[in-house]
Amino acid sequence: MQEKMRFVTDYAEGLFGLSELSRRYGISRKTAYKWLGRMEREGPAGLEERASVALRVANRTDARMEGLIVEFRRKHPTWGPRKLLWGLARDGAVELPSGSTVAAILKREGLSSGKRRRRREGHPGRPRTEAVRPNDIWGADFKGQFRTGDGQYCYPFTVTDLCSRYLLVCDGKLTTKGEGVWASLEEAFRKHGLPEAIRTDNGAPFASTGIARLTQLGVKLIKLGIRRELIEPARPDQNGCHERMHRTMKAEATRPAKANLKSQQKRFGDFVIEFNEERPHEALGMRLPVEVYRPSDRPYPSVLPKPEYPGHFEVRRVSRNGGVRWRGEWLNVGHALLEEPIGFEEVDDGIWDTYFCSLLIGRFDQRNLRLIGTLGTHDRCGKRGDRPQT
Repeated sequence: MQEKMRFVTDYAEGLFGLSELSRRYGISRKTAYKWLGRMEREGPAGLEERASVALRVANRTDARMEGLIVEFRRKHPTWGPRKLLWGLARDGAVELPSGSTVAAILKREGLSSGKRRRRREGHPGRPRTEAVRPNDIWGADFKGQFRTGDGQYCYPFTVTDLCSRYLLVCDGKLTTKGEGVWASLEEAFRKHGLPEAIRTDNGAPFASTGIARLTQLGVKLIKLGIRRELIEPARPDQNGCHERMHRTMKAEATRPAKANLKSQQKRFGDFVIEFNEERPHEALGMRLPVEVYRPSDRPYPSVLPKPEYPGHFEVRRVSRNGGVRWRGEWLNVGHALLEEPIGFEEVDDGIWDTYFCSLLIGRFDQRNLRLIGTLGTHDRCGKRGDRPQT
């Protein structure tokens, strides 16, 4: 209100034109004329805020019809809009509104609460780490599926080193299940060693809606000491280097598609050689990825390490039912950790932090045995903060 009065006063003094004043006050000329007109007709009261609701709705349902709908709903409190319309039509009502209009009337009259919104899954936020050396971060994803000549769907699974742009994996799969992904990752680990982190999107098999967003694939990565990084939903630019490679791969290795998966995989193999050893990259100063990439100094172990916990932790093994026994009661944990040992650290009286390896996966109060999961970004090294998620 004060800003509007200053605007009107400044205009009345004639020091600035209307266009200049509009720019100074950050309003359009249309709004400026509206304020000046109201001031002239109604005085300062004309500058008061007004509700932006139409005075008249052209297609509003007749008040008598609204009354019939409300009355019929009170007789049948469990009936939805379509059933109410059916009942009104059977009773001889004419010119009935649409189902969405009936739903809006019920909601306005307090006779319907509407659909319950689905809870959005929590997310740790944009990945903040940067790949400054080879094997700091690998990017992994599935490129959109396509059909080969025999009608089979091919799902290309790819992995790149985000520092050197080196294409580590380009395998055509028949499905996106975790077993095939793990087979390709194992081969890459044996050949190139282990990265510090793997960055992916939030889809299967990389993440789930379970505790700490864990999957069986994620559990294996954590046991190897590989940090999981999840980009934010609908933000492929946060794995931009990898997505840019996908664009090149789509143009050069999938159009046209080969006759079958075997011949398509051979084309992928040729593309990997070309991408790594023949194609210069502007982001690398026109060097080749093979000139920049170096294998990791962390070798892939012959057996996955077993989780270890400090001596003051209480350790329980997750059963095949997805939970553990706690003081004679049942604590549900989730199926990603079946038959894995998890550790509990008491942080307050009856309050326990729950870990898998070094990853904080949740916290629970033993008085109600309700485990609240985390977003899966915090370990005991303190690299990332963490927020609880119900």
